[in-house]
Amino acid sequence: MSNIIIPKILTTEEKIAQMKEDAKFEIVGDFDAEDTALACAARVEGRPAAMTAPKVMLSGECVFNCAYCGCRCSREDRGNYTCAPKELADIAFETAKKSSNAVFITSAIYKNADYTQELLAETARILREDLWYRGYLHAKIMPGADPLLVEKTGRYASRMSVNIEVAQSSGYNKIAKQKTRENILNPMGEIANRIKLAKLERRKFAINQTTQLMAGSTDEDDRVIMNLSDALYKKYRLKRVYYTAFKLRGIAKGYENENLEIKNTPYWRMARLYQADRLLQLYDFTPDDITPEEDPFLHEDIDPKAAWALRHLDLYPIEVNKADYETLIRIPGIGITYAKRIIEARKYCTITHDLLKKMKVAMKRSIYFITCNGKYEGGTTLDSPELRAAISTGMEQMSIWQSLTDDGMKC
Repeated sequence: MSNIIIPKILTTEEKIAQMKEDAKFEIVGDFDAEDTALACAARVEGRPAAMTAPKVMLSGECVFNCAYCGCRCSREDRGNYTCAPKELADIAFETAKKSSNAVFITSAIYKNADYTQELLAETARILREDLWYRGYLHAKIMPGADPLLVEKTGRYASRMSVNIEVAQSSGYNKIAKQKTRENILNPMGEIANRIKLAKLERRKFAINQTTQLMAGSTDEDDRVIMNLSDALYKKYRLKRVYYTAFKLRGIAKGYENENLEIKNTPYWRMARLYQADRLLQLYDFTPDDITPEEDPFLHEDIDPKAAWALRHLDLYPIEVNKADYETLIRIPGIGITYAKRIIEARKYCTITHDLLKKMKVAMKRSIYFITCNGKYEGGTTLDSPELRAAISTGMEQMSIWQSLTDDGMKC
């Protein structure tokens, strides 16, 4: 009897503290393609741009053994916790009140996917029906969850997500042995179909879904990621693909023979992926525009729109008083907002360099790619090897990204 170890019963406060630690393994944020400050903002329908939805977890005890995850079953140096649905709903409710009326409920895979999803669905029901919570609710879907449980969860959620994690299917066998392409994409397809059907039938259901992808987990280039993201947006009508840096701090038990390397994907790559993603979604760029075969990686020193411009210098300089909207938004330093302002201002006056400065257009980059009423002020840089250095976004912005992600921004 002396060898029996009685697990410690955690208090609610201790569970919440552990949840915060586990939340670091799923960090996501939104970045606009023209946001030169790289400020994190989770853009959600009906919510302020800077809203974040803090994560609360049903359980940190997982039956899966993903090599990168702090909740993996083979990790013995941590305590585990599991909440009853009512307990988690109470935690989520109090958390939402402190965070702009938004919360994200999720879990490690406790016992099995369906059992966990049933508990999450019940948590969502309690929040909506018993606690009368009317705020934003993001609910996680477990890999391989039964379609009926997807339906049940979606009745109460504002947004749903199932994480694809790896950019290439071969990666599951390498770093997430219990996950498969099918148990990720099948729930994703189920969510997409039920969202569409609910809109047609005008009944309550989650309005959209997202996913998360770890960059660098399979040594893929950025062209692979862009093609995958583009396909996910089109096939499953995703609202967002979120990107997180792959981190492997040690070789997990069960992966000793996989020849895995201890590595961290650099933060600057995440910033570039978010910029590239916005070009896909908002600027009508294609994966081939962003990551052509001959240049499949995004660049550390320049953003992806600037990289596209350098590959198409024959199109520049562009006359801002004549260019249409689609042409204006392909000028480095001019995004959607400023393109619309320029077109509106042209109705009343001729656009000059001074006027663009007053409009706060990013002239540091755009000046080399435009003319205003036939006047060019970019010197000789457009025809010079110095152009790339002149439009570099600078490493100080990558430090901003790192500080934000280290603080655990999520939605």
